[in-house]
Amino acid sequence: MGNRLSKIYTRTGDDGTTGLGDGSRVAKDSARVAAYGTVDELNSTLGVVLANVLPDAVRECLTQVQHDLFDLGGELCIPGMALVHATDIVRLENILDSFNDDLPALKDFILPGGGMAASCCHVSRTVARRAERELVTLARHDSVRPEAIQYVNRLSDLLFVIARVLARESGHGEVLWQHERRKRAP
Repeated sequence: MGNRLSKIYTRTGDDGTTGLGDGSRVAKDSARVAAYGTVDELNSTLGVVLANVLPDAVRECLTQVQHDLFDLGGELCIPGMALVHATDIVRLENILDSFNDDLPALKDFILPGGGMAASCCHVSRTVARRAERELVTLARHDSVRPEAIQYVNRLSDLLFVIARVLARESGHGEVLWQHERRKRAP
């Protein structure tokens, strides 16, 4: 690491701007800052998932994802940087497939729940979907590598599957949507 922060506040953002990794300054509410801010939020929600008792394979997977998300935040903060690659997406797909292989096929929608760890994972999944939307918004008017969007898309799928694994592992089970609970009007 080249620079260490010895002073946390700089006052340079008091005017509503922030510095990107390339030295340029942008508004704090720019699409780029919103995108990497949500990626940071997603990483923080994964920290909450990791604060739970988890199977080793899930813990190892999510810890790697946290590192990937930090890389993705750096990529978004430094326009033109490439830190997330196709191999990272393939790795997520392989992990997703291995977790999903042991789960029964879905026949109903699942509601967020299934114990604390699974519920936290569902929150992470929804933040991943928001991060993906913000990356798509950013890509409409600025450069975003397709791998960044693909990674977050695959990650939200992985988090859904991990939430299912955690719900079953905890003994709470999955919370199924009861679509027929309301009587239909004729």
